[in-house]
Amino acid sequence: MSEFLRRWLRPRMRACAAAWLPSACALCGSDADAPVCAPCARRFVSGGGARCRCCANPLGSADCGLLCGACLADAPAYDATVAASDYAVPLDQLVLRLKFGGALALAPWCAGALARAVLAAPGFAPPELLCPVPLGPARLAERGFNQALEIARPLSTLLGIALYPQLAVRQLDTPAQSRVAPGQRKQNMRHAFLVAPDMLALVRGRHIGVVDDVMTSGHTLDALATTLKRFGATRVSNMVFARTPPH
Repeated sequence: MSEFLRRWLRPRMRACAAAWLPSACALCGSDADAPVCAPCARRFVSGGGARCRCCANPLGSADCGLLCGACLADAPAYDATVAASDYAVPLDQLVLRLKFGGALALAPWCAGALARAVLAAPGFAPPELLCPVPLGPARLAERGFNQALEIARPLSTLLGIALYPQLAVRQLDTPAQSRVAPGQRKQNMRHAFLVAPDMLALVRGRHIGVVDDVMTSGHTLDALATTLKRFGATRVSNMVFARTPPH
């Protein structure tokens, strides 16, 4: 068995075991029939109050209307963002377990929380198709899966929106944004994405929904939205499980 196949199988075998064996809440450890028990979900998963409709950052009293000051001053390429919750303790550990621990059983739960946030978001126009943020070939081979795609699959079913996993490709294996200084993150993502040649007709004139696990600075999603619009998309909306609050 090749090393790549082992890496690909390992998290999926763990996910199957989690589906068949009795489980405990990933946050409090109590018996649960889901990765996160209902009390923890009610306590920790929330929209976090009023958010900017463009970038999903919290709105303060000084912000104007439905957009934060940053989006009013320098509008990103994407048009809207919905986040299920803040990227904060203890939910950040769920994302880390999914992303780096191969806990794929958490992905459908994250998708469920995100679907509820999307359906509850005031004025949010549902996209026509979904596109997960792609990983570069090296990182995909190392991890064995794309966490954005693992969330996008059940999200597609829950929302009834078609998913196109290969719509966008990452043509550059850029350094992880978490390892790049904040002031260099936008430059790090320049020219990182392309629309797959056989998907061009799907993009033109369409509203694309981009799915990711976490939105931090927003530069990755901005770069992908820029690419999608350059290839003809009329609107791009982000759907992310967690949004990192501004520091």
